[in-house]
Amino acid sequence: MTKPFDVTEANFDKEVIKSKIPVLVDFWAPWCRPCLMTAPILDELAVEYKDKLTFTKMNVDENGEVARQYGVMSIPNLIVFKDGKPAAQVVGFKPKAELKHTLDGVIG
Repeated sequence: MTKPFDVTEANFDKEVIKSKIPVLVDFWAPWCRPCLMTAPILDELAVEYKDKLTFTKMNVDENGEVARQYGVMSIPNLIVFKDGKPAAQVVGFKPKAELKHTLDGVIG
């Protein structure tokens, strides 16, 4: 899948924790302007990393338990999971180049 897709508390374990490849989870909310600014960058990155990384989105207003479990206190909050565990985290709006640097550090 080349476009970020929604994950929820119901499918988080299946789609993120048990994924065979690393998964970026974009913890966001529709009222968050920096989140809305980050979304098109993640759409572009999802295409560029399509075979190396899965891109997902989790609305923190609708899935607060998972957000709390991973200490999400501020959004946008991007957590890259590798082998079921957080491997990298980016908080706040960041330019595409900085996000690519972080992703490359996780996937090698």
